[in-house]
Amino acid sequence: MLILFCDDTADTRQPDEAYQPEAAAADGLRIPYALVSFEALVKDQDAVKAVRRVPQHDPPVLALYRGWMLRPEQYGHLYQALLGRGLRLINDPAAYRHCHHLPESYSAIEQHTPRSVWLRTGADLSMDTIMDLLRPFGSAPIVLKDFVKSRKHEWHEACFIPSAADRGQVERVVKRFLELQEDDLNEGLVFREFVEFEPLTHHSKSGMPLTKEFRLFFLDGKLVFWTNYWEEGDYAGLMPAVDQFLEVAGKVQSRFFTMDVAKRKDGEWVIVELGDGQVAGLPDNADVRLFYRSLQDYCWVR
Repeated sequence: MLILFCDDTADTRQPDEAYQPEAAAADGLRIPYALVSFEALVKDQDAVKAVRRVPQHDPPVLALYRGWMLRPEQYGHLYQALLGRGLRLINDPAAYRHCHHLPESYSAIEQHTPRSVWLRTGADLSMDTIMDLLRPFGSAPIVLKDFVKSRKHEWHEACFIPSAADRGQVERVVKRFLELQEDDLNEGLVFREFVEFEPLTHHSKSGMPLTKEFRLFFLDGKLVFWTNYWEEGDYAGLMPAVDQFLEVAGKVQSRFFTMDVAKRKDGEWVIVELGDGQVAGLPDNADVRLFYRSLQDYCWVR
């Protein structure tokens, strides 16, 4: 297997600064890696140019991308360009989309995640349509995100809606969310039931309330690594209840993915969301070497 990191735009011979600790860990374990150009792929829309410095492989080799998030169509272009160099990404484009867009994987986790509804944005988006969509929530609080991301660090401004029945509050948050997302908006709007998780602390910069959340990495349905989601606050030795999610993990249509889980105030563990494991970040305090050692132990014996 070959790891693919995004390069640094200032020095394309080096991994992007954000991924240098990961590259160092891989190098220390003698895991080979190569660099792809995120700028060429996304800004220039030239996938062949993006992989021009990736070595040609014959016979074909499995590859794992560790880089910035890509829209599904961008990932598809990268996937095809790498096939031309004898590399096959661990997740095909359908698998990437399955975990990258919450509506795609919702059916797999529906019984274990906050209730969610969604709609695609377009010229005909209206508040009447949105309010009809939110009717099942009654006056309960909800949170807003797009198919991939939220504006959680603008919690009260563009994420949290105290009452799904309050048209004024809904309109205010939706409008601000769309203003902030601009061209980064992913597909549409997702409204989710607000769940009270065990509190952790408040974010030191944004003031957003943080909860005791964990990020679990699965490979072929097997848990290979987990870490605290947040770098701040005291988890007080709390560990995620992994066993209850193993059956769910087996239903996810992806080889390598993340599952973010959190503990509710009533003690029940729930799935917050899934993500493609290749673009899911590691907190700064995560054991990066252990992460790559776990991948190495699983992948390199196959």
